[in-house]
Amino acid sequence: MSGRALFVAGTDTGIGKTHAACTLLHALQAAGQRACGMKPVASGSLETPEGLRNEDALALLAAGGAPLPYAAVNPVALREPLSPHLAAAYEGVTVRMPPLRDAFERLRAAHDWVVVEGVGGWRVPLAPDLLASDIPRQWRLPVVLVVGLRLGCLNHALLSAEAIAADGCQLLGWIGNRIDPAMMALEDNLATLRERLPAPCLGVLPHGLSPAEAASGLDLGPLLGLSHRA
Repeated sequence: MSGRALFVAGTDTGIGKTHAACTLLHALQAAGQRACGMKPVASGSLETPEGLRNEDALALLAAGGAPLPYAAVNPVALREPLSPHLAAAYEGVTVRMPPLRDAFERLRAAHDWVVVEGVGGWRVPLAPDLLASDIPRQWRLPVVLVVGLRLGCLNHALLSAEAIAADGCQLLGWIGNRIDPAMMALEDNLATLRERLPAPCLGVLPHGLSPAEAASGLDLGPLLGLSHRA
């Protein structure tokens, strides 16, 4: 039987998807689950003696429960810190779904959980005929939305939730990430998100805590209640 999986989406770029994904990995492992991360496509990668390496993918690799080859976690690493469709075009790379799906299925066969992190926001283009949202849509993955808690987050979160629903995907829950420790009316904004988002809050990540430190604050109930997909 294959393992379970979810897709971590964000309300924007730079709002802490990787931080939340790594926190989920630590929480799942603490619950006795064999969990690994995956970043199918990543831009803004750096040259190393081993090839292109992306900071987010390396963080997911480190947070995983067992050593994996880098390419298993990040099949497509792009150099330029741009939207993936632009970075790929500049490098002469074609991002295609079948190799990404194959890499995902290999991970899923060997783990209880695969936490798949998107790139940018929900509608980011990966190729002329491919969007980031096509990954959870085609792979039938439930979505955890990471909300960067700062001014403007209500609009970004509600629009993202509408887009997720419009694409026929399940919003399993959302995680608030305190990227602005001085955000005004934090509790009022959180109350509005809890009232208006059509899924439960899995937790609010405090500013300055590592994923391992923040993991105990997540509610995994909605995740662990998911059935396996054969």
